[in-house]
Amino acid sequence: MVTHGGITVGEDGGSHQAVEDLATTRVIPNLRVVVPADGLETAQVIETIAREQGPFYVRLPRGSGPDIHPADYRFQLGRAARLREGVDVTLAACGLMVDLALRAAERLHAEGGLEAEVLNLSTLKPLDTATLEQAAQKTGAVVTVEEHSVIGGLGSAVCEALSGCCPVPVLRVGIEDRFGQSGSADELLEHYGLTLEAVVARAKEALSLKR
Repeated sequence: MVTHGGITVGEDGGSHQAVEDLATTRVIPNLRVVVPADGLETAQVIETIAREQGPFYVRLPRGSGPDIHPADYRFQLGRAARLREGVDVTLAACGLMVDLALRAAERLHAEGGLEAEVLNLSTLKPLDTATLEQAAQKTGAVVTVEEHSVIGGLGSAVCEALSGCCPVPVLRVGIEDRFGQSGSADELLEHYGLTLEAVVARAKEALSLKR
């Protein structure tokens, strides 16, 4: 279990901000990679890995985010959680960015009546390709949202999975090819483009790329 994932570590700066860790851990054979989205899911993830044999990489932020799962939510290793049904575009996120994806879905509906499907892909490895493929076939476009480099993380995993079974437009919201730096969590999210406005804009762009 590892803390201080992403740039919301804040003022400690780039030396303490893990923004390349998912890329490096995903390639390690037999290592399961999990990024919980809230406290409830985190507790269930820890219970799961205590029961399971073999190594895990569990990525946690420095602080806490809002509770997004209902009380009856049950984490299943290797299974995505569909948090919102939609037909126009799929928003696939992990960690603290799941809340951002949910808020973006609400904004898309409020502004234009668009219905975005929201997936919590908390297990990056093994990835739930079946649920992902089902969502991509239904909506025809995917936007990934992650507090990690756009290289090698969730976005890359989704592109790899869909390219072989359901090639649709996939756009990524994440940290471009840059190191972290010092600042408050909110300032850094704004600076690196991990904002509600950015996700909404990316979703609209993905919609324009649909066949």
